[in-house]
Amino acid sequence: MRLSRPFFQLPVLFEVERLQAEVAALPPEAWVAHPDNLPGNSAARLISAGGQETDAVHGEMSPTAWLQQTPYLRQVLAGFGVVWGRSRLMRLAPGATVPEHADINYHWHTRVRLHIPVFTQPEVRFHCDGQSVHMAAGEAWIFDNWRRHHVENRSAAARVHIVADTTGTSAFWRFACGQAPPRAQWRTLTWAPESQARLLTETNLRGAVMPAAEVQWLVDDLRGELTVATDTPEARSRAQRLSDLLESFVQDWRQLCALHGTDGRGRADFLGLVAAVRDAANALNAGLVMRTNNASAVLVLEKRILQHLVADGGPAG
Repeated sequence: MRLSRPFFQLPVLFEVERLQAEVAALPPEAWVAHPDNLPGNSAARLISAGGQETDAVHGEMSPTAWLQQTPYLRQVLAGFGVVWGRSRLMRLAPGATVPEHADINYHWHTRVRLHIPVFTQPEVRFHCDGQSVHMAAGEAWIFDNWRRHHVENRSAAARVHIVADTTGTSAFWRFACGQAPPRAQWRTLTWAPESQARLLTETNLRGAVMPAAEVQWLVDDLRGELTVATDTPEARSRAQRLSDLLESFVQDWRQLCALHGTDGRGRADFLGLVAAVRDAANALNAGLVMRTNNASAVLVLEKRILQHLVADGGPAG
């Protein structure tokens, strides 16, 4: 999700010693390799599809066994009053990094990632769009993950953050991005053993076919970010052709939705249109990028839109 600046620190604090005690008590089997097998990166899943050991972002999200064993972490997440998607503890080994990247997938179009450091050192730095911060233990931060970002752990100890994904309520966004009071006035969410924290989690189930209105919204956003890496007449021509292609695609998708609906009927027609647009876009790919993060425009089209238009299975008629 795009924000008005790279980083926002939320005006709330948490009990560091309690967080650290709960995380330290997790057994070794709670920790698994990063989904992309990044060296020195591992995670313990807190909220996942079905509460299982999976990194899927679609499905009915539920607390895992590890979140059940960490009641203050559950209280911390519940205290924000938002609906949480996939959430994890993310650990970065001494000397390890998270390589520079931008989060361009469909999942990130409407979600922000909350970071609450549990174990960290001043030598751990989070970089985003040319700015750098140290997120201290017990603080809460969000950042613009559409911009290019990376993390460095130059300390001799592992860094562990709570990392939780949400679309956020209006109250959350006012709290996160509004004018913060002086730090001395910030609230600390203390451990309350008697608390029956109500944790809200996503029911993130995909429809068979993406509705035309959502396709229009995603395509309009992409077209608004589309630019050229090197400004030449030929590159500008290709950018215009890609923009025109996407406008035509939305019109044709709307017609297919009008003909078949979105329950999966006429699936072959939808898939045929996706394939045709993919081929035409790939032919225009060279030098077309996103204005904010310089990501390949066609790669963004594929990961944010084309991969998610038609779900697997469903009626074929």
